[in-house]
Amino acid sequence: MNGSKLNLGIFGGSFNPIHYGHLILAEFARVEYCLSKVIFIPTGDLGYGKEILPILGEHRFNMVSLATSSNPFFSVSRIELERKEPTYTVDTLKKLINIYDTSIYEYYYIVGLDSAVDLLSWKEPTEILNYAYFIVGSRPDYSVEDLFEKLSPIKEYFHKIHLLKIPLLEISSNYIRKRLGEGKSIRYLVPELVEDYIINNKLYKEGG
Repeated sequence: MNGSKLNLGIFGGSFNPIHYGHLILAEFARVEYCLSKVIFIPTGDLGYGKEILPILGEHRFNMVSLATSSNPFFSVSRIELERKEPTYTVDTLKKLINIYDTSIYEYYYIVGLDSAVDLLSWKEPTEILNYAYFIVGSRPDYSVEDLFEKLSPIKEYFHKIHLLKIPLLEISSNYIRKRLGEGKSIRYLVPELVEDYIINNKLYKEGG
């Protein structure tokens, strides 16, 4: 960490859909690590290089834009949506360097503990940690001990991984999609603007 640089938060994910858990993590990270801004980056339609996401990137981008519109420290990037090939975090970070110079910005990649435990399965995980510090938000049913046990092969990078305690809300995008598929209310799980967008565009009608 370099005190002379601006701290830049980067929050990637499918956001399928974005919910209050995402927003709480981003805001707690912003405050705790004095982030000058947090950039939300919805993944491309080929999510994480493995699967075709059921909801097109344009809808997910719009929902993230609506959810973050009231926070002047939050912004949304189309950098992954504009790529036609599968999206990987390491490639996105390399592209961001052309926009946010690392001589000016210190990168902080925001992620939930449930995703961080699988970091070794990501493309070039140590290269990612060369580019950015990790802010790992706590999640229900996931332990810090498990995280460091799974990442023990790269323990020389542990100083780049910072743990952040946040309110443990049992909210996930999968849970929200399931409720929508069952015709149940998602009020208070997502911002009202996002709920209205989902209803108006008839998204997630089949659940999955």
